Amino acid sequence: MRQRPPHFDDVEFLLDGFEQVETVEEFRERLKAGKPLNVKLGIDPTSPDLHLGFMVVLNALQRFAESGHDVTLIIGDFTARIGDPSGKKITRPELSDEEIEANMQTYREQAARVLDLDRIAIRYNSEWLGQLSVADLIRLVAKTTVAQMLERNDFRDRYDAGESISLHELLYPVAMAYDSVMVKADVELGGTDQLFNLLMGRHYQREFGQLPQICAMVPLLVGLDGVQKMSKSLNNYVGVTEPPGTQFGKIMSIPDHLIPMYARYAAFCEVDATASPMEQKKQIARAVVVRYHGAEAAAAARTDFENRFQRGAFPEDIPEQVVSTSSALISGVLLDAGIASSMREAKRKIEEGAVDIEKETIKDKSAVWKWWGQPARVKYGKRVFAKVRAHKKP
Repeated sequence: MRQRPPHFDDVEFLLDGFEQVETVEEFRERLKAGKPLNVKLGIDPTSPDLHLGFMVVLNALQRFAESGHDVTLIIGDFTARIGDPSGKKITRPELSDEEIEANMQTYREQAARVLDLDRIAIRYNSEWLGQLSVADLIRLVAKTTVAQMLERNDFRDRYDAGESISLHELLYPVAMAYDSVMVKADVELGGTDQLFNLLMGRHYQREFGQLPQICAMVPLLVGLDGVQKMSKSLNNYVGVTEPPGTQFGKIMSIPDHLIPMYARYAAFCEVDATASPMEQKKQIARAVVVRYHGAEAAAAARTDFENRFQRGAFPEDIPEQVVSTSSALISGVLLDAGIASSMREAKRKIEEGAVDIEKETIKDKSAVWKWWGQPARVKYGKRVFAKVRAHKKP
């Protein structure tokens, strides 16, 4: 008899980090059978890149794979055409086939940074959803009711507010539930915002005579703003493929109250409890960069960050930017160079003493540009560096 891997039936290990499980008792009972569990995770290729928020659940999926369970990653090439309505106040825009295909390729490549794909089966839900006839689809949706759908908070809120809900959005939970039926899932993983979808999987499995899956949900990683969940659309994310310096710098910008969450769910590391918040963030940032780019890149990113933001050193790799401007004011050059978003912002930054040009701090909002025709190193605020060669328009 083949020896089981470590933690095969270790409930505490397998469920570590999950915020909600429906239900732990069922999970314990399912493990007692001594057979590998069918563990499912579905992700829709709705954007070109993954961010650290996705990695929370991918890391949990890898833990099941390492423990000897049968793990399936379902890439929702079909459900991406519907769009997950979870937490949405409006209908998602439809993606083209070309966008979905391109996103699928990047998802596989980026997921491999966390997952051992030799241990994990990858399926595409168009395999079964794309084969359904209209008659099949009618029989499928007949197994649930409109009342059940309106139990979902985001649907109910939109309905009560008089906001539109497209009929195809109601199909998303059904399609996701049918995925669970097709792979005979014992366990489905997801974020806490997926509770309704995962519970719908339990309902449909019962309808098809299967044991209902256990739903295990990880917390949603809060974004860099410290308030909302990490999302590319909110621009509060850290991308998996972003350069090491960008990842390091973004992690360093998180509010202090997120340090425990990012240590556990973004970096999967422990930080020195006696260290300052600044040092703890450096430890987290290093662990993130090591995971996605390696130790050498992490060391370079830390050195670069400390030189830029703690010692005030100007980075050497900033490309020169040639600007043609009709303004003689520093604020106007900053605006035309795209460094400032408005003349008002540029003048405010100058008055705050947050603009340095060639190591000279500018404090007069009416100051004129005096570096015509030559490269001038600009530090704008704490994080923006530029090398500007300005010319006057004739």
